[in-house]
Amino acid sequence: MSRSVRLDHGEGGAEGGGPLDHAVWRLRSRGCWEDAAALLTPHAASDAAAAVRRAALLGERCMFTAEGWAEAEDALRSAEALAVDATLRGAAACERGHLAYAATVLGVRDRADEARSALGRAAALLPPASPGRALLDFRRGLLAEHLAKSPQEVQDAKAAYRRAHAGAAEHGDALLCSFTWRHLAGIALRAGELAEARHGFTESLRLREELGFLVGMAPALAALADVQPGPEAERLRAEAQRLFRLLGGVPTWLARHLAAA
Repeated sequence: MSRSVRLDHGEGGAEGGGPLDHAVWRLRSRGCWEDAAALLTPHAASDAAAAVRRAALLGERCMFTAEGWAEAEDALRSAEALAVDATLRGAAACERGHLAYAATVLGVRDRADEARSALGRAAALLPPASPGRALLDFRRGLLAEHLAKSPQEVQDAKAAYRRAHAGAAEHGDALLCSFTWRHLAGIALRAGELAEARHGFTESLRLREELGFLVGMAPALAALADVQPGPEAERLRAEAQRLFRLLGGVPTWLARHLAAA
């Protein structure tokens, strides 16, 4: 995989609301995406919003495990069929773009054109003030950073991540903020801006700890280890290894990074 792609991209913020939302979040945060999706299955049969959430969970599982593609595709088609208003159609298109991006960047199949087209549809459908615009901006940043073949790719990605970060902060989406901090820090690191990178990786880890996003902790620890001095880097990397093993080797793409450290 080229350019040290950091792949821990999720659907956005932690779940909120009632008992079902909390149960879904607890399972998702521990990497139990299939179980979390199962809780939504009875609702997803007729509720477009639940169907989109279910598709997002299964798409996130693909990104973290590189498995479950057929089930994610089925869930996404069901969500697209149920979505009738512009916001839900835009959210479904955003998930379509993310799944196509994941398949491309993980080397399963080149679906870059599909990813760009789907995110373009989402941009046309989602209202400007929609909370979903922040997630869309983040995913457009991913495409610019990792799939674009343009001299402007880093600048375009950075601008998209900054828009996503501002939108996530405005809507209180702390988990998405953890992703935007992480990717902005990665760009800073490649530019040699070590202090900025260290700050971004620290903030990303802090938010994940506060939210209890266990499945995203190992990547955050490993990233921070890359910009810390010797003993602290060793401690952080050892903790990342421990969590990685605890979660059964998820996210799968982190194995190479930890082995190379």
